[in-house]
Amino acid sequence: MHIVDSHCHLHCLDLSLYQDTLDVVIENARQSGVMQMLNVCLHLEQIDTIVELCTRYENVYGSVGLHPTEKPGEVPCASEIVDLVSRHPKIMAIGETGLDFYYQKDKPLWQQQRFEEHIKASLLTKKPLIIHCRDAFDEVLATLAAYPGVRAIFHCFTGDYAIAKRALDLDCMISFSGIVTFKNAKALQEAAQKIPLESMLVETDSPYLAPTPFRGKPNQPAYTVHVVDFIAALRGVLPETIAAATSENFKRLIT
Repeated sequence: MHIVDSHCHLHCLDLSLYQDTLDVVIENARQSGVMQMLNVCLHLEQIDTIVELCTRYENVYGSVGLHPTEKPGEVPCASEIVDLVSRHPKIMAIGETGLDFYYQKDKPLWQQQRFEEHIKASLLTKKPLIIHCRDAFDEVLATLAAYPGVRAIFHCFTGDYAIAKRALDLDCMISFSGIVTFKNAKALQEAAQKIPLESMLVETDSPYLAPTPFRGKPNQPAYTVHVVDFIAALRGVLPETIAAATSENFKRLIT
């Protein structure tokens, strides 16, 4: 199988917990069929590391963005984000960005402004937008609707099928993480069963959210195969079908 981990944070792995080097983590992924990884930026100061890993590993791509819970109050302008995209040809996406009203319950204005600057950068660069959304689906979807043409990925999707359908109506991609394998994720599993394969991605969000049977342990890109296997079983298809479709979707997004 050829699997793409469409969202991980290789630069955030505490390698002492893996008792391995990053080279071994990357090789573990390859042996599990995970042939490409998108290493996603959480704040702009990580850009040097993002670029270094893009350069060191042929199968690792990168993004540029400022996570909605990082550096409260800071709003980078779209032109600053666009400039950082030019640092390496394998920086393929903007984000992760979005709205998080779980940690920021007061719904601060700067978070919305930050999100919109990332959207503008996505439109300017024609790079896909990686969205973090927590307790904010209505607000995120309303914002995206105001910017026609943006290509967005709902990373680590946690909504139900009704929310997924609203995102699909805006031509968004839906990315499933290890959360879909959790026993209490019935509504999410229904979404994974029903959405069109051409709108689906898979991810780990490493080092977070390890899938069953590794829940509670440090996650790594190799475990994307467990997300693929679980969704395949939900849909009654071969894992190769999910792997091929999600890999093709990723390729279409970044080219």
